[in-house]
Amino acid sequence: MIFVTVGTSQKSFNRLIKKVDELIAEKKIDEDVIMQIGHSTYIPKNAKWFRFAPYKEMKEMNKKARLVITHGGVGSILTALFYGKTVIAVPRMKKYDEHVDDHQLELVKQLSEEKKVIGVFDIDKLEEAIKTHVRTRIKPKNKELVNTIKNYLDSLAG
Repeated sequence: MIFVTVGTSQKSFNRLIKKVDELIAEKKIDEDVIMQIGHSTYIPKNAKWFRFAPYKEMKEMNKKARLVITHGGVGSILTALFYGKTVIAVPRMKKYDEHVDDHQLELVKQLSEEKKVIGVFDIDKLEEAIKTHVRTRIKPKNKELVNTIKNYLDSLAG
């Protein structure tokens, strides 16, 4: 199963949701896909989807997924990496009015360079990233830091 998540931003991320939906329709993705679409206005026609879910349910989706395709949000990326998933990160970009600035672009570039995630900066390269992904896994040097971040994220979920 592929899990797609766009986080909780007030802005839509139609560019990602639509592209994944198209790849399913074209049979370029041939497995189950579940999408968390947030405030996106594009409604997937070819996958199960939901807008938001409690953090506990989001963790379960991450655990079950073979692959996580996410926006460039640190919480979404860290959650997927924590569960040892291959992460394809597509940053929201200011030029598409998906965010107020390009901090996600900067984060995904850095994590891509460190081989922690597979960064997709051109949405037309998403299919290639899905087909050729290699298993990546965060290798924390400081497990205490990773646990602190996890505990903090868990506390936000209440």
